[in-house]
Amino acid sequence: MSPPVPTREDYYRVLADRLPDDALTVTSLGNASYLWARVRDRPENFYIEDAMGLALPLALGLAVAQPGRKVVGVEGDGGLLMHMGALITVGAVAPGNLTVLLIQNRVHAASGGQPLTNQNLDLADLARSAGWARTENVGNPKGFRSAFLSALEGDGPSFLALEAKPDVQVVEPPEPLNPVVIKQRFMEAIRAPRYVSSTFGRGRMVEPPPPSS
Repeated sequence: MSPPVPTREDYYRVLADRLPDDALTVTSLGNASYLWARVRDRPENFYIEDAMGLALPLALGLAVAQPGRKVVGVEGDGGLLMHMGALITVGAVAPGNLTVLLIQNRVHAASGGQPLTNQNLDLADLARSAGWARTENVGNPKGFRSAFLSALEGDGPSFLALEAKPDVQVVEPPEPLNPVVIKQRFMEAIRAPRYVSSTFGRGRMVEPPPPSS
């Protein structure tokens, strides 16, 4: 008898336990963000709403802009297929602090569970051919714990494809995810400059005040 297929939450519990305190996380839309908000909500989480396939491009940008911090992106296999070019770009840029966790459930869960057009793609192998430093197919939380620690300790980018059970039923987050609040909270967490708009294209970037002691 085959062992049961792990759930997204099984992997998230390991991630919550092993994630460095100063790491940044980017989660894709739907349950990827809703469940992560329930498991480990924190200002350093950026939850994407209503934009399929953009977790990887945003995680790449953060990894380049914040080279001193670990960046973890969580994307679905369906979302990745919508923006495959990002996979190639990561291989070319090769940020050493980026780890991507691919929830491989072989369906478009956020839109109702439609099966992927090609369910036999080895996306870890595809990432390897695109130049990612470390890629691995992972089938259970124990294997993920070991692979994730190796990814954090090594020089990435790292791509871990996590075999998971489809989770079509929508998870309710602790509170509604407000994109404006999420952005503002995240910008404060990474101390990002704030853009002050003005007329005639004369806007400027304003550095945040120093943290209070």
